[in-house]
Amino acid sequence: MKVNFKKYQGTGNDFVMIDNRNFVFNSSDNDLVESLCNRRFGVGADGLILLQNKAGYDFEMVYFNSDGRESSMCGNGGRCIIQFAKELGLINQSCKFLAVDGEHFGSIDENGIVAIKMNNVATVEQLGNDFILNTGSPHYVKFVDNLDSLNAVEEAHKIRYSERFSKDGINVNFVKIEAPNLISIRTYERGVEDETLSCGTGVVAASIANFLYQKPENTTTNIDASGGKLKVTFDYDASIFSNVNLIGAAEKVFEGTVNI
Repeated sequence: MKVNFKKYQGTGNDFVMIDNRNFVFNSSDNDLVESLCNRRFGVGADGLILLQNKAGYDFEMVYFNSDGRESSMCGNGGRCIIQFAKELGLINQSCKFLAVDGEHFGSIDENGIVAIKMNNVATVEQLGNDFILNTGSPHYVKFVDNLDSLNAVEEAHKIRYSERFSKDGINVNFVKIEAPNLISIRTYERGVEDETLSCGTGVVAASIANFLYQKPENTTTNIDASGGKLKVTFDYDASIFSNVNLIGAAEKVFEGTVNI
């Protein structure tokens, strides 16, 4: 059977996108998902995303990591599926969709910049200068000075495969402070089990951690990821981070057909 797909990327975080409103793709076939994400023997991607119908919403997002397993929320994937839905003619400038972590709202401006509203964050654990929080996916944020020279994979393994996190895994973010509202970031993603060029939920986690760490007056954070620039905005009332928005470019790279 032939299945059409499109390849999208958001600041270097890339995804195989499939219109699955007719359920042509077997979402239970984890080996198939893994093979399509393989960069040598498949299309190649950090993950695969299915767009499906959902009553009461413009669409549903079903996300799989490159290891083939359905996973937690992916912020950059969410921005990419908004662009995908617009290309399919399902939405215009705004949308409401369902993902594994609940309801999300998204918008696209006249320049093609996509914003996605993420879930509120009420719980942040601090370990010294490190932070642990869930922004749709679990993240460990570590502030460093040697971001460029850091062996990110080696250092991330010490955390991701530690006794506390080895079973369920955790994404590890290394963050360098450039200015009160500007940070640089490198992220190791569980499921991919490697460093990626960008991670949307990781950028959100790093922005919240930076706010708690530096306590800047402005709640807008600009982020330099390895794959490009993002922006995070939120409100904070001393207990809950709300109206959390991840903002940045997302674009189609190419499209094709695959035999499965």
